[in-house]
Amino acid sequence: MIQTGKLRDLLRGNDMVIAPGAYDGITAKLIAQAGFSAVYMTGAGTAASLGYPDFGLVTMSEMADNAGLIARASGLPVIADADTGYGNELNVFRTVQEYERRGVAGMHIEDQIFPKKCGHLDNKEIIPREDFIAKIRAAAAAKQDKDFLLIARTDSRAMAGLDEAVARCNEALDAGADMAFLEAPQTLEEIAAVPKRVRGPCLLNVVWGGKTPLVDMRDAQAMGYKLAIVPGLLFKSVIGVCDEALQQLKTTHRHPDPANGLTVRQVFARFGADEWDARRTLFRVPATPAKAAE
Repeated sequence: MIQTGKLRDLLRGNDMVIAPGAYDGITAKLIAQAGFSAVYMTGAGTAASLGYPDFGLVTMSEMADNAGLIARASGLPVIADADTGYGNELNVFRTVQEYERRGVAGMHIEDQIFPKKCGHLDNKEIIPREDFIAKIRAAAAAKQDKDFLLIARTDSRAMAGLDEAVARCNEALDAGADMAFLEAPQTLEEIAAVPKRVRGPCLLNVVWGGKTPLVDMRDAQAMGYKLAIVPGLLFKSVIGVCDEALQQLKTTHRHPDPANGLTVRQVFARFGADEWDARRTLFRVPATPAKAAE
C-alpha cells in the first residue's frame, strides 16, 4: 500500500495520529525508529535548516524536495507544510502535483498573505475568505490520488476571531478539503470547541511556547482530534543540545561526551550501515578456477 492509503487507514483508526516534526533525513529516521506511525515535515524546521526564519522565504521546490527526502528516509506517511501554496490558484495546483510526485501522503495550505510567518507569531495577515476557498478548490482538483490528504489551515483566529476561523474551516471542507487545521486556538476551551464546531476531521498543532496551551495528547483525542502534529519538538531540542555541546568544547577544549554515548559504528548502524555492508559483495560472482588461472 502506498503512503497515502496508509495514512488514511491510520486516520480511520480509533487512536489519534501523532506526527512529530522532521526537517531532514536524520530526524525523519529517528521518528520512525521511535515507533511513530507518521511524520510531519515542519516548515519552520525546514526554513531553519536552510538558515532562514519561518517567514515564507523558502521556495516551493525547496519545500517539496525536503518533503520527498523525509518520506524516503522515514518510510512513513508524511504530512507536509505547504505554506500558502506559493501563489494563486495556479501555483497551488502545481504545488499539489509536486508534493504528490515526491511520495508525500498529505499537505496543508493556509490563508495567510504571502510571504507568511509562523502561525504563533503576532501581526499575521490573512487573505479574503473567498480567495482562500478558491485555493482549496484548486488543490482538491489537482489531486491525482484520491487518498492524498488535503488539509485546509486557517490563521484567522488571531485576526478575525474564532467564529470566522470555524466558518473558514467548514467552507474549506465543503470545497474539497479532507481535514481542517484551525491554527492557534488561545484557550483550553477553544481547543475543545474546535472539533465540536468544525464539520469534519480536525488537526491540532502542538507548539511549546506558542499561543495554544499545551494539552495531553490523550485529552486531545478525547476532544475529537484525529491528527496532532508536534513541529518543534526535535528542532528546538537539537538547538539546545548543540548549544550545550559547543559551549563545553569552547570551555574545556576537549570533545564532550555525546548525550547518548553512541560510538561511530553505532551511529552508522542507526542509518542502515549493516544493510549496506551486506550489499558490498552481494552482486559479485565468485571467479571460477579457470578464470582465476587466466
